[in-house]
Amino acid sequence: MTNIASAQPSGGERYLVGVDVGTGSARAGVFDLTGRMLASGKHDITLFREAGSIVEQSSAEIWSAVCASVREAVARAGVAPERIAGIGFDATCSLVVLGKDGVSLPVGPSEDPKRDIIVWMDHRAVEQAERINAKRHDVLRYVGGRISPEMETPKLLWLRENRPQVFDAAWQFFDLADYLTWRATGDCARSTCTVTCKWTYLAHERRWDPDYFRQIGLGVIADEAFVRIGQDVVEPGTPLGNGLTEQAATELGLAAGTAVGAGMIDAHAGGIGTVGADGPPESNLGYVFGTSSCTMTSTAEPVFVPGVWGPYYSAMVPGMWLNEGGQSAAGAAIEQLLSFHPAAPEARLQAEARGLSLPVFLANLATGQADTLSGTVALAEGLHVVPEFLGNRAPFADPHARAIIAGLGMKHDIENLVALYIAGLCGIGYGLRQIIDAQADAGAPIEKVVISGGAGQLDVVRQILADATGKPVLATRSEEPVLLGAAILGSVAAAVLPDVRAAMSALSATDRIYQPAGGEFGAIHATRFDAFKRLQSVARQIR
Repeated sequence: MTNIASAQPSGGERYLVGVDVGTGSARAGVFDLTGRMLASGKHDITLFREAGSIVEQSSAEIWSAVCASVREAVARAGVAPERIAGIGFDATCSLVVLGKDGVSLPVGPSEDPKRDIIVWMDHRAVEQAERINAKRHDVLRYVGGRISPEMETPKLLWLRENRPQVFDAAWQFFDLADYLTWRATGDCARSTCTVTCKWTYLAHERRWDPDYFRQIGLGVIADEAFVRIGQDVVEPGTPLGNGLTEQAATELGLAAGTAVGAGMIDAHAGGIGTVGADGPPESNLGYVFGTSSCTMTSTAEPVFVPGVWGPYYSAMVPGMWLNEGGQSAAGAAIEQLLSFHPAAPEARLQAEARGLSLPVFLANLATGQADTLSGTVALAEGLHVVPEFLGNRAPFADPHARAIIAGLGMKHDIENLVALYIAGLCGIGYGLRQIIDAQADAGAPIEKVVISGGAGQLDVVRQILADATGKPVLATRSEEPVLLGAAILGSVAAAVLPDVRAAMSALSATDRIYQPAGGEFGAIHATRFDAFKRLQSVARQIR
């Protein structure tokens, strides 16, 4: 499927391309040097699912989708390829496994070599993560005290134990963003963002810890001097190689030598595309609300928050420490929640007839039933949802947590489905509030939430999040802040702007602010938040 938006540029300027590879699609955007997006292209990518929490993808398919998206976006923008000054890439924190000469290797029981990616949301390595956590190595202090099965060392350990022939044959293990920059430039350098956040690289000391790898059963990685996971680690936006290779330029429809910046994880690109929009980065929490959700808080000094990943040095804003939280399922949790309701098939047909997704259709119904956006919370009276379908990423670091739905009756109508949708959004907001509170208690308070991500684009969603957290929610001028964040990396690589901080300030700005409701609606959310915490607690006790 292709989806393209466009606007006409003025002539004689230089432009930037940002590429974002999410869970379900690859997207590209062309930006001018004010941060305005001129055009975008989107191509879907395939998810392969198997029993045992296995989720896989194909790097070849993803690269093809990236190239098609870039070509279409540039063509629709009406920009000559030689006018593109730089390109940046972001992607999900998925593990790409390549053999000699970059040949794809099968990472699962399908034995299909095209399926060479273990997707971030794949939870096959829960047992390995638990064994790693039981050893309590000091490195774990920098991942919130507990490593997640979403991270790469548990997945590497799973491969060594369950697919030893693939592990041994691997030439490189890439985070997906680093794979994309390697494919574009031939440069194997890793980004501090990817390896610090997901691979246990200690960026503040500029080193890997060999003792950690030996302790957990991956000593071979250390014995090889980390050649397969990254000996050259650079900050996001660092120019790589000699820019685009001839082959990559041909595939992307750009000029050879176009500057390529070291990449980022997709959520972190959303962070740099938003948190500089209003005030210093340390006052703003970047909240990326997509299939999953990610929270990003920057501090001048390291802050250790139990259950929240980090602190990571120079993983998002160079020179600052990052704490990263969020949930493994957010937009996906809402979709899952709605799928259980008997009115969902009928509502989905009505939504499709209007050209809308089911959540957008329900959001429109909800806003039509309430006098104000804040007033939609009343529709969920008696319904409570803890939407932890894929565990609790933060602040409890509990992959075994599961969702709770309380208050369902016998109603089968769409009105009741709307109520369930609003209750689910409230649950997402209360989970965000728990992270904000945990960070504040540890010494990393924030003043505002700056939102990005496809699931967070609706006014009612933003207002409920503001009301649920008690914090203003800011939307940026850019409708595609994740793509803008990737383009920022390209701007720094091309020396169009001097550094990431300067680019954040120059290219991002606030558009709208959603203030939290007080009074009656504030009291309703306080009561519901208390119920949310009690339901969580009971679920842990009975489990």
